[in-house]
This record gives sequence, structure tokens and C-alpha cells, in this order.
Amino acid sequence: MAKQPPKAMALKLLAEDAEDLEVVAAALQDAVLKIGDIAWEAKARRLTLTLNRYRWGAAEPERVRTAVQVGSVLGVQTRRLRRNAREAVVELLTLAFEPGEAPGGRLVFRFAGDADLAVEVECIDLVLADVSEPWAAKSEPRHED
Repeated sequence: MAKQPPKAMALKLLAEDAEDLEVVAAALQDAVLKIGDIAWEAKARRLTLTLNRYRWGAAEPERVRTAVQVGSVLGVQTRRLRRNAREAVVELLTLAFEPGEAPGGRLVFRFAGDADLAVEVECIDLVLADVSEPWAAKSEPRHED
């Protein structure tokens, strides 16, 4: 009987402060998502993004479906993201925290094309979880110098 290669470890992260958020931002660099995969639930004060995360450090180029959920959300603003273009694909460059009245502030998801999603939060309350097995990516993301 042939030995099966080990399954990829599903990533699960919790961010409760700016330092934690840096780890999440690194894991999300170069993720892609459709505008329609951003869900804002105002009554629940929750924002959910479902992305195809690039798995940096994997032996071969691969992506995995990942969900990011932000809690304690007070408001959401977009810039240069066409909400009605639900099938449009955007590339996440980074995730940053801009402190406000402690412990709150703004989480800013910055996308290629000078677009962003700013999330006003009472506090940092973010969970990232891989929700699929990885699959082969067509290529490794490239960055302009």
C-alpha cells in the first residue's frame, strides 16, 4: 500500500491586537476574492470575506479557500470597489490597523488598483480559517519593484 502524502494543515488564526493582525496580514498577502464574496451584516456587526489565499512557503504554488470574519464592526466604507460588480476579482495587498479611541480603530484592507475597504471596529476581533483543501495555483504572485 502506497503511503499518502500528508494533508496540508488548515490555517486558523485569531487576531485581538495590532501584533496579531500583522500575522494575519502576512497570511493574506496576495489573496484574491470576488466583490460578491464580501458580506456585511450590519445588525450582527460582522463582516465576512471569503478569499482564495496564496499559500506562501508551500512546496508548489497553491491556493486555499479562506474565510475572514471581523466582529465588533461599527461601520464599513469602500473606496474604488464597485459593489454592484459582484463577479469582479480583486487582489488583497495588505491589511493594516489605524488606531482610534482605544481599543478601537480602523482595519483597512488594501487592494491592487488603489482600492480599499475600511472597517471601523470597537476592538480588533478577527478570525481567519482555511475552509478547503489547497489546490494548484497557476502561478506565484509577482510584485513590481
